[in-house]
Amino acid sequence: MSIQTPTLKSSPSVPDSGGEGAALLDEVEAFHRRFNVFPVEAAFVAVALWDAHAHLLECFDSTPRIAFLSPEPGSGKTRALEIVETLVPSPMPAVNASAAALFRAVSAGESKPTILFDEIDTVFGPKAGENEELRGWINAGHRRSGVTYRCVGDGSNQTVVAFPSYCAVAVAGLGSLPDTILTRSVIVRMRRRAPNEHVTPFRARIHTPEGNALRDRLAKWADSVREQIAGAWPALPDGVTDRPADVWEPLLAVADAVGGHWPERARKACVELVAASRANDKGSLGIRLLTDLRDHVFNGADRVPTVAILAGLTAKDDAPWGDLNGRPLDSRGLARWLRDYVTADNTPIVARNIKTASGAVVKGYYATDLHDAWTRYCPPPPESPLPPLPDPQNGV
Repeated sequence: MSIQTPTLKSSPSVPDSGGEGAALLDEVEAFHRRFNVFPVEAAFVAVALWDAHAHLLECFDSTPRIAFLSPEPGSGKTRALEIVETLVPSPMPAVNASAAALFRAVSAGESKPTILFDEIDTVFGPKAGENEELRGWINAGHRRSGVTYRCVGDGSNQTVVAFPSYCAVAVAGLGSLPDTILTRSVIVRMRRRAPNEHVTPFRARIHTPEGNALRDRLAKWADSVREQIAGAWPALPDGVTDRPADVWEPLLAVADAVGGHWPERARKACVELVAASRANDKGSLGIRLLTDLRDHVFNGADRVPTVAILAGLTAKDDAPWGDLNGRPLDSRGLARWLRDYVTADNTPIVARNIKTASGAVVKGYYATDLHDAWTRYCPPPPESPLPPLPDPQNGV
């Protein structure tokens, strides 16, 4: 996917034109570069901004999670989290921590911990089982208004207490995360270092004090811009809306307060990483199904028999349709998936009769029935965009 430099709107914040803040954030980025190899330059920008934003949580309505993910071990995820730990306020490593322990730690005092989850795949991976309580806590803490409700007391003498859940969270792990966490995260997809990529070996006794010195300077700088950032509404790049806007607004506010080259670099990183997350995000299986139907089965056809749809889907080597819980997708499963979506007339998408060239009538699906769902749920097509939906007000 080609990335274009965003068109920026005017920003009401007043940057420091590249003074102390910009120089400090340059040092934070350089500290990461000594020990971390991130896949793209945009990741260094995002991580440095995330470190700084953790010192200013009360200025924002939401806090993005940052997720270091990789398909294989030995890709630098834990090291990235270790460097973050030296730079953020009140770091709290939370491997295998329960939701109950976390919400009590976050609500215990005025100084909020920065939660650091390593090996998050042991919590949300395919072999981890259900952890809905923990997922709910992480999701609730994305918003400043987020709380976790619990009954407190003995026996019948219990009251419902709201525990604040708002805090900064960084995670690292294999594979992916639940969609509800991914969409609230800046995603850094780590990979193993190539032979020509070198880093400084991290020695905690030597390098943790160096990172902590930068952390203390970040905290002092944050105090000096807290009032400015609390009232800022940073300009977002064109096309960054909804959940991605929630994720990036705090980071862009930090960049504008820092000044120098950071506002421009931050917006370029925003566009690049948001586009990458959309390209890598298969969404739910339902969205994956709709997208594969549009791009690999229909391909401009106005109708396709069910048997041809199933043959096209199950033939895709990189798709899950040939093995869903040990069985390939069948007509009943296809119907069940598509019934959850509706046509432009707000009726469920169902199979209809299709007359073949030989005169036989078979069951299949029509592109006109799927068009509305394609437009609303799927990422843009690889090449040409879909034709616009009819506009009832204009009669076209």
